[in-house]
Amino acid sequence: MFKIEKRPIPSGKWNWGAPVVAVLLTMVFGGALFAVLGVNPFLALEKIFYEPLFGEYAFYYRPQLMVKAAPLILIAIGLSLGFRAGIWNIGAEGQYIIGALCGAGLALALYPMELFILLPLMVIAGAIGGALWGLIPAVLKVRFGTNEILVSLMLVYVAEQLLASMALGLMKNPEGMGFPGSRNLQQYPSAHNAEIISGTGMHWGVVAALIAVIFAYIVLSRHMFGFSLRMSGMAPRAARFAGVNPTRMVLICMGISGGLAGMAGLFEIAGPAGQVSIDFNVGYGFTAIIVAFLGRLNPIGILLAGVLMALTYIGGEITQSQMGLPLAAIQVFQGMLLFFLLAMDLLTNYRFRPTAKEAA
Repeated sequence: MFKIEKRPIPSGKWNWGAPVVAVLLTMVFGGALFAVLGVNPFLALEKIFYEPLFGEYAFYYRPQLMVKAAPLILIAIGLSLGFRAGIWNIGAEGQYIIGALCGAGLALALYPMELFILLPLMVIAGAIGGALWGLIPAVLKVRFGTNEILVSLMLVYVAEQLLASMALGLMKNPEGMGFPGSRNLQQYPSAHNAEIISGTGMHWGVVAALIAVIFAYIVLSRHMFGFSLRMSGMAPRAARFAGVNPTRMVLICMGISGGLAGMAGLFEIAGPAGQVSIDFNVGYGFTAIIVAFLGRLNPIGILLAGVLMALTYIGGEITQSQMGLPLAAIQVFQGMLLFFLLAMDLLTNYRFRPTAKEAA
């Protein structure tokens, strides 16, 4: 009946229409999933997408939207730079953890010293830690030709073990009566990433995410480095002939994405999370991959996609507490978004043509 035919040039309409269709399909099939679990699908979708913005307690949920969106946007911006160049960093979750450990480690080493520059130093330490962790798969790729997807993903599990080790050992609170976890950084004024304006959810991580969006937009649209990124992803051979060094590109992209992920981890552990604990990482590094693709690897699109994904986090927490929906169902709902986005992306580069009926 139909055949799949490659388009001469990618469809601009489907490039931006695919995320919208993916969101709609996610709502339809997600609603069907909720119905199977015995939950009213219309009420569940209302609580996910409407309640945090316009519901009875929206005054409480709206600031949380900024808190949840900031690390997703910051990590996704870094990932998008590499993805544009065909460099696939899938281990941002590990870089997020290592950045948090490096920044928190600096604060705990100086405790209880009060320094007005302590938080900036923690941010630098977090960025350096995340960047160095991201450079491990980069160096292995350029030196030995390893696959950065596998290496960066495997390093996530190493980072998780380091996190558990620190929470139970070196960074454990000596006054915590044996409970795992570090001192609470929210009670350490110099190291606390507090709200800039009380009640708004606006902390320094949100500011850093907005700066990253602006900076990435300028680089991609106005700077030679952004042109080199796009060329490396679309035409690697042409990029090499144009003088783009692929080794340097891998190192720069993995370093930047790791550094931004590390900063996101630091802002989270010094702010909302507050301490080094076994369950500190909540999957922001993996969810940021969905945000990057949902935003079409465009900084402005990533900003909007990050807010949308944060909405599913907060709405999911509401449905869990008020309707008894299991956490796994919300995670499946978020996974559906990436699945349908990848499925709809097929229509960006391909189209369906009816096959001619064969003569008898």
